[in-house]
Amino acid sequence: MIKIGITGSIASGKSTVLKYLGGKNISIFSADVEVSKIYKNKDFLKKIKKIFNLKNNLNIKIQIKKKIKKDKNNLDRLEKIIHPIVREKMKLFFKTKKNKRLTICEIPLLIENKLNKYFDIIVFVDAKKTIRLKRYMQNKGEEKIFLFLNKRQLSRKKKIQKSNYVINNNKSMKELKKNVNSLFNNL
Repeated sequence: MIKIGITGSIASGKSTVLKYLGGKNISIFSADVEVSKIYKNKDFLKKIKKIFNLKNNLNIKIQIKKKIKKDKNNLDRLEKIIHPIVREKMKLFFKTKKNKRLTICEIPLLIENKLNKYFDIIVFVDAKKTIRLKRYMQNKGEEKIFLFLNKRQLSRKKKIQKSNYVINNNKSMKELKKNVNSLFNNL
């Protein structure tokens, strides 16, 4: 099995690339989708409520975002809980797909979390910061949060150095699909 990891900076288009590839009958794993599932788990919610001193289950993500805005260290606390769960789900995904020729995982902090060892090929989805900020804002994000999260990630240059391939996502969806097809037709 060839294991491909897709990563990129915040709002670079990783999930868009994965959605496009998912339509090609390829086994895919999305860390973002897994995190959404985790937030629906009652045991997780109970733990998060206790750790972050939350009063109810309404809009847990919004409550946690507010906690992170007040104290940036809360993001580290949250990641220490979520990342190991996602890592285990990724390992299980690989076990259940071991007979597949190709698997693709989209993991935003793949390089930052030193997950390179799990993959044969790393693909970096690249986009200019101004474009990524615009996309983030269109998705109801806040500029302050974008800048904070962007600053926490490795630089574009370092991610490119640690990647085998780069997919440029500065233009149209048509151009992105062309770039994705070009890369994956060669694999």
